Amino acid sequence: MGGVGYARHAFGSAVVSSESMTPAYGPGDRVFYERVDASEVRRGDVVMLSAPDRYHSDGLVMQRVIGVGGDRVKCCTGDGPGARITVNGKPLEEPYLKDGDVYGGFPMPYDVRVPEGRLFLLGDHRSSAADSRAFLSDHGGTLPASAIRGRVLDGSAAPGVLGAVIIAGAVMVLVGVGLGIAAFVVRRRARAAVPPAPPWAMQV
Repeated sequence: MGGVGYARHAFGSAVVSSESMTPAYGPGDRVFYERVDASEVRRGDVVMLSAPDRYHSDGLVMQRVIGVGGDRVKCCTGDGPGARITVNGKPLEEPYLKDGDVYGGFPMPYDVRVPEGRLFLLGDHRSSAADSRAFLSDHGGTLPASAIRGRVLDGSAAPGVLGAVIIAGAVMVLVGVGLGIAAFVVRRRARAAVPPAPPWAMQV
C-alpha cells in the first residue's frame, strides 16, 4: 500500500474531454501526469494546469508549453504548410500539430514577450483550442507557472514509470519496517545480555 500511496501523491491521471490536443491526445484518452514544480517545466512539455478565472471551471486543462519566462513568441513566418511560430527568432518545429496547421484559423498575428514566472501555452489542434492566443490582452495570454499541476507522461512511458515508482515506494516502506524490526531485535538482545542482579543486591 505504501508504493501505491506514494504513486498517488507523485502522479495523477485525467480523461481528455476535448479535441484541443489531438492528434496526440483525443477525447476519452486517459493520461497520466507527474506532479512537478513550476521550475521544472520546459518548452515543449504538455502540462495539466488549473486556471479557473480564465476558463470558469475548476477542472484541469491540458496544453503545450511554447514559451517560458523571458522568451519572445511570435506568429508567424510564412504561409500555409510552411508557416512557423518563432521563439526567440528561431522557427519552431511542431510535428505534433493537427494537420500541420499552425494558425488554426486565428486571424491575428501576435508578438509576446513572456514575463518571468509565466508561460505561453497553445493547443496542438489550434482551431479547437482556447489557449494563450485567445487572451492576448491579459499578460500577453500567458499564465503564471504556478498554475501548472503536472507534466503529462508520454503514453508509452507512463506504465513503466508508474510501476517503478510503486515498487520504489514499496521498497522504502519495507526498508522502514525492516529497520524497525532490526531495532526491536537489537533491543531484545541487549536486554538478554544483561546478567541478573545477585541476591544481595536486591532491595526490599
